[in-house]
Formats: sequence, structure tokens, C-alpha cells
Amino acid sequence: EYFGQISIGTPPQNFTVVFDTGSSNLWVPSVYCVSKACAKHTKFQPSESSTYQAIGTPFSIQYGTGSLMGVIGSDQVVVEGLTVSNQQFAESVSEPGKTFLDAEFDGILGLAYPSLAVDGVTPVFDNMMAQNLVELPMFSVYMSTNPESSLGGELLFGGFDPSRFTGTLNWVPVTQQGYWQIQLDNIQLDGTVAFCVNGCQAIVDTGTSLITGPTKDIKELQSYIGATPVDGEPTASCTAPAVTIPACFHVHEALGFVPSLALLLPQENSDGMAFCISGFQGMDTAPPAGPLWILGDVFIRQFYSVFDRGNNRVGLAPAV
Repeated sequence: EYFGQISIGTPPQNFTVVFDTGSSNLWVPSVYCVSKACAKHTKFQPSESSTYQAIGTPFSIQYGTGSLMGVIGSDQVVVEGLTVSNQQFAESVSEPGKTFLDAEFDGILGLAYPSLAVDGVTPVFDNMMAQNLVELPMFSVYMSTNPESSLGGELLFGGFDPSRFTGTLNWVPVTQQGYWQIQLDNIQLDGTVAFCVNGCQAIVDTGTSLITGPTKDIKELQSYIGATPVDGEPTASCTAPAVTIPACFHVHEALGFVPSLALLLPQENSDGMAFCISGFQGMDTAPPAGPLWILGDVFIRQFYSVFDRGNNRVGLAPAV
């Protein structure tokens, strides 16, 4: 997961958040939260901020992996030196279960469309646009493939950085304005169309680590790359001959190759033995929203991604 720092309030209270193109709300733990998960994270103290305003609307949100409840407040939020005033956000008072317990982040900052926002709250980027804080109505994401690098990645508001990709951006129209949803023409393995034969819908989601798709497709895919479940995780040899297959996501007249090695994520077990887990995961999204493929960090590491709200399109180009 990739995260960065924001601050809320006057004087600023700092939080580490996931910048998530798969949701639209901003939330951080509240000082009133009693869940175990909150005890381990920075908590927002409204009484310490002179610019805070209580809104009081109850808030609850469900993610693919966890849920939380809280209340809406409003304050100034600083992201990358941009000061967004009167930003409504959720102060989480209950984070049940284990999802957020060991998370390296305090909260989540959603970057999807307003239609996904719980309680009709205006998302941070919409306020940035409305308050003329960005030059262009777009933001861009670069994720480093090098885990040792001091720069994990880069999120740029108001434009894109050509030094982060090769060639030109391939622009793909957003098919439905909720998630950053696009049409995939097909998915090829080894040059043969294997999945999504007549096209399918996909979302570009920085908040998801892997590439997910319908369970039955992913099952076939796992066996194709030689991954078998170990402790519930699809595991493969990092050098298995089956793994020379690039997966190819055909988007809008262009082929996006995810090299085979990028589809395997190196791990170490408790004995220090190296093994790889598959970068694919089965997840069924029920209609009408689904079926959906989710192109998470495994995909975005290969493709510099530009999220263009002005023209409702996603720009993709091979990342450097």
C-alpha cells in the first residue's frame, strides 16, 4: 500500500492516509474512538483546532475488507501544500475487527467521483477544483516498483509528470462516473485472449494492492501461472517456467503488458525461505455494479496513471 501525509485543523494535526481512487470520503480516527485499531493510530482532536466546525451527521462506510462508523466534521485540510478550506470529513469512532488494527496508515483520503461519497460529502479533489487550488482538473499517480527506493511513489495534483512515463498517454474514457471505471476490451495471456472475451468493466484503484477479477476467471489464471493455495494465499515458485507469461490488458486500441515477474510478489516465510504470492485475487462484484476487474497497485506500478476529471478519462502509459 502507498500512503502519504496530510494535516487537518489549525494548528495542523498530521495523519498518514491512503490516497484511494476507489472511494470518495476522507476519514481519520477520532479522539472519541474506543476501538483497538484507533489506540494504535493518530487521533483527531476537534477541541484543539480553531478552524473546526461540528456537522454531526452520522457516517458509516463499508470497504472491500472492513467497515467503520463515525460522525462528520469540517475543517481545513492541507495536502501537498494545498490548503483546502471547509472540507467535510468523517471522524471515525468505531473501527471493528482487524482490518485497520495493523494498518500503517491512520485514515483514507478518497479520490473517486462525488457519486460514491457517503452522506453526499464533497470529496477533497472536488473542493480543490472548486477553490482553484489546481492548475488542471486532474491528478496523477506514480508507484515505484523498487521497494528499497526512498520514494515509494508520487501523487501529483493539477497535472502530470512526463518524466515518470515513456511514450504518450493512452486516454481511455470513463464509462461510469463513480469509481474510475473503464472498459477493458479483453485480457490476453501469452498473446491469446483468455478472459473478458467480449469486453468487461474495470476500475483503476490505488487502494487495492492486487489485480482482482471474477473468482472463476482468477482460478483459471492462478493455475495458468502455476499458483496453488498455501495457507489460503495463492503461492508460486518465483522462477517457475509457467511464469514467463505476460498478462496483457487490452484497453482502447492499446495493449498494456504487465510483465510476468510483476505478477508475482516475492515474500519470505518465517524460516527465511523465499516464495512468491500471485498478484491476482478472486473477488466477485455483484451486478449491477459488477462484474468488475480491479486494477490495483500491481497494475499501477507498471502504468503511470492520470485521472482527468475535466474530460472524464484515464490516461495510461508505461511507467519509468
